[in-house]
Amino acid sequence: MARANKSIYSALAANLLIAITKFIAGGFTNSSSMISEGIHSTVDTSNQLLLLYGLKKSVKPADKYRPFGYGKELYFWSFIVSIMIFGLGGVLSISQGVTHIRHPEALKNPGWNYLVLGLSLIFEGASLLIAIKEFDKTRNGKSWWKAIISSKDPSGFLVLFEDGAAVLGLLIVSVLMVLSHNLNMPALDGLASILVGLLLVFVSFILARESRSLLMGEGFTPETQQKILNFVEHDNDVKSLISQLSTYQSPKEVLLMLIIEFQDELNTKDITSAIERLSGNIKGEFPLVKFVIIQPQQLKKV
Repeated sequence: MARANKSIYSALAANLLIAITKFIAGGFTNSSSMISEGIHSTVDTSNQLLLLYGLKKSVKPADKYRPFGYGKELYFWSFIVSIMIFGLGGVLSISQGVTHIRHPEALKNPGWNYLVLGLSLIFEGASLLIAIKEFDKTRNGKSWWKAIISSKDPSGFLVLFEDGAAVLGLLIVSVLMVLSHNLNMPALDGLASILVGLLLVFVSFILARESRSLLMGEGFTPETQQKILNFVEHDNDVKSLISQLSTYQSPKEVLLMLIIEFQDELNTKDITSAIERLSGNIKGEFPLVKFVIIQPQQLKKV
């Protein structure tokens, strides 16, 4: 979580400063794409604030209303962020671009835009490098895409995608703005705005898919499930592990339910003692498991 916070704070500072300068430059130069970039940076700033809010809420201790804690607050607010990228970022940018293509206006004093774009690339690039560095620490040898889809902490990959989209959007705007100015084709400025909007829509769909999956409930990987199976069945009181169910309550908390067949000679007191011992041992061996529910069951003989 601390690593994700570092990425979020760096992105928040960069986007807040950049958003202000983009709107000022867009107002002076009458640039649709620069206004769209300002909207993009404003949405990103709001997103970072929502992620920080979600992180704060997710560590709230369990109470009688939420006995398993508030960890899924982070997943909920991450999903809201993906919706905001689509609605406030993508759709507004596309709308702005269409309007500018239908009613093109020549750029005024484009030097302001070039200055802002250059500074924005420096700040956004620095923020992206921080996000890449922090997320790279969590990959554990996995490919980048596999690490993203298997990550249980959306705050890390959300910032990574946002910063990546921001840098790519700036490059698109820079190229088309130069062409628009040199070729005297103001409609290209509107096209840049549309392309930035489409980029944001694409990113929002990826982020919404991953955030929704986490919100709906993801469990342990097959590899971890096999480790749990081996660990439980190694216990002398266990005959077999019939079934196991797991779900992430937060990036650092997992609810685990086990259906176990115990040895035939065990009485109720013995089974109760075995359940308490297994529960403690599992939590010690698998630190992410914070809640363990063990249900004894006897397999029916055919």
